[in-house]
Amino acid sequence: MTSFPKEILRIAVVLCILPGAFAGCKASGKESPAAAGQPPFMSAVASAPPQSADDPPPSDKTGGFDGKRAFAHVAKQVSFGPRPSGSEAIAKLQDYIQSELSSYGCKVEADDFHANTPIGRLLMKNIVAKIPGEKPGIIVLATHYDTARSARDPRTGEVHAMPTFVGADDAGSSTGVILELARSLCAKRERYAVWITFFDGEEAMHDWSDTDSCYGSREMAARLSTSGDIKKIKAFLLADIVGGRNARFLREESSTPALVDLIWSTAARLGYSALFLNEATSAQDDHDSFLKRGVPAVDVIGDFVNNGYWHTPQDALDKISAKTLAITGHVFLESIKQLQTK
Repeated sequence: MTSFPKEILRIAVVLCILPGAFAGCKASGKESPAAAGQPPFMSAVASAPPQSADDPPPSDKTGGFDGKRAFAHVAKQVSFGPRPSGSEAIAKLQDYIQSELSSYGCKVEADDFHANTPIGRLLMKNIVAKIPGEKPGIIVLATHYDTARSARDPRTGEVHAMPTFVGADDAGSSTGVILELARSLCAKRERYAVWITFFDGEEAMHDWSDTDSCYGSREMAARLSTSGDIKKIKAFLLADIVGGRNARFLREESSTPALVDLIWSTAARLGYSALFLNEATSAQDDHDSFLKRGVPAVDVIGDFVNNGYWHTPQDALDKISAKTLAITGHVFLESIKQLQTK
């Protein structure tokens, strides 16, 4: 499959926005007798409340990962409104991320840097929670937390501003998942260190290119290369667009095959093969900044080409499923366990 930038490959969805169609669950069986003065249907609902198809499995079934908490993180991000790099809203989100990480007992580091962009020089911030390990080696979990400020119209080729884009899935969902993973991991000390990373500036400021995209991951990869720490990274795991109600995860073909195999085999073992499909896709994303420097890396990214709302105002909270978030988080947790034994 030809490799295209994330900003270009997914653009087909702008042509045709498909409203989601979701069937509600229907209870069956005999109803319990109604209490005195209570309508029979109310008695039935009280005794067996309906379950939504989006309800996450309980955390004791997902290795401790709480899909409802992850969903709450997404909702909080959306409440800030659009969060492009350099905005007041993203500053609020940065405070939120750092506050949450600190509350989990994480050691938090913030890297403020200035990026030269097509719209001027912007202050950006990478946020990293570092969990020490017992032996040399680092496992990096990563997401970007900024939202797109513009998108290309596939009909005209023009780039339009998106002042109302709240990015519930891109990148609210992955940020919610990584925050909840941090809550699970920060109290643990295992064989290898884990760095939980939130990148600023993944989205293009104007039009996706090698120089107008992935500002945060390029900055971090360059700094680690200068310090020599990049050689210590055993695996780089990236999450992006991971919360959709009808999510499908395809094997990103530029990613390191061994890491793709590890994650997809883990998903199959956990019973999630319906979401993690053995089909190929291609995307340019933050993992490329590390792949280019020889780091094993994988991009776990939803099928944005066909989700029907990528980079449109329709990417709102109603597109997010706590169940999908829980499944994604569970797969990441179990994959990390596997990496800790290698």
